[in-house]
Amino acid sequence: MGITSRVDQDKNLVTIIVDGRFDFAQHKAFRDAYKDKDPNSTRFLVDLSGASYLDSSALGMLLLLREFAGGNPSRVTIGGCADDVRRVLKIANFGKLFTLD
Repeated sequence: MGITSRVDQDKNLVTIIVDGRFDFAQHKAFRDAYKDKDPNSTRFLVDLSGASYLDSSALGMLLLLREFAGGNPSRVTIGGCADDVRRVLKIANFGKLFTLD
């Protein structure tokens, strides 16, 4: 459970994998997954396929990642969402801020 990441150098893609609860307890691990990457050339994929829950602090962490990546919706993709997680993201209008896959 927690946050893990994979880096694909060929695609300049960092995949951040969330497993279990995505809440404030994951803040440091989530930030550590991207803080040392070049925000100008890297794309990010947040894989929420293993996320069972997310709260408002998780939404805030996603916004911080978006800001780090320059605010471009195509630079951060959120994917693998279960129906409940997708519903929360849609209610928060994250479809306008991120690419939802």
